[in-house]
Amino acid sequence: MEFNRDLDARGLNCPLPILRTKKTLNEMASGEILRVVATDPGSVKDFAAFAKQTGNELLSSSEAGGEFTFYIKKK
Repeated sequence: MEFNRDLDARGLNCPLPILRTKKTLNEMASGEILRVVATDPGSVKDFAAFAKQTGNELLSSSEAGGEFTFYIKKK
């Protein structure tokens, strides 16, 4: 999937991946896509809740080798 910005949140624990995502999204234009890579297993639930609360669209989430990748479209 194509994306406009990339955020490496590997090694960070809750709530840091969400806080960094929020900060990065604030710097982006509406409709742009952010890719986030995290290692915190709790981030799966966190990103789903974050998208629901903020209105940003969680396009996809996947896991491979202990790394979770999220694609979020800014509202």
